[in-house]
Amino acid sequence: MKKLVIPIIILVMLSACSERKSENINQPKELKIMEKQDKQQIERLLAEYKNSLNTSDAALAQSLYAKDGVFMPTGAPSAIGSENILKSYQFIFSQIQLNIEFYIDEIVVDEDIAFATTSSKGTTLIHASGQTVPEENRELFVFEKIDGAWKIARYMFNKTK
Repeated sequence: MKKLVIPIIILVMLSACSERKSENINQPKELKIMEKQDKQQIERLLAEYKNSLNTSDAALAQSLYAKDGVFMPTGAPSAIGSENILKSYQFIFSQIQLNIEFYIDEIVVDEDIAFATTSSKGTTLIHASGQTVPEENRELFVFEKIDGAWKIARYMFNKTK
């Protein structure tokens, strides 16, 4: 069953992206400007998120999520809700120090919901051993616009190597 569901989801997402691209051609100028502003706000949010990772600032990371947000790290349980997200980042930052750069592949905005695919690359210092190792991931963010501000609603990543 899973073998069928995942390809179907991917096809639906690709179809939605191509439909949005054709819709964008016919958008009124005001909507295009608003979409550009939304994308810029999301880019700033992603930059702030990268900053929270590189400075091991769990409170900052938590503040970028919606109150009912979900953080889905590779190899660890999902953190659901603001308090659990904070605890998850506190634990992660007690174990490692990241030094990464984010690369935005795409941002798609649809009214008050958006998603972004990104990749990141850099290094991780493992506190227990003092060893620094390469770090490389790909990420999927889902955003929600709440009271005029974009927040991370869902976030997951996985290792590329």
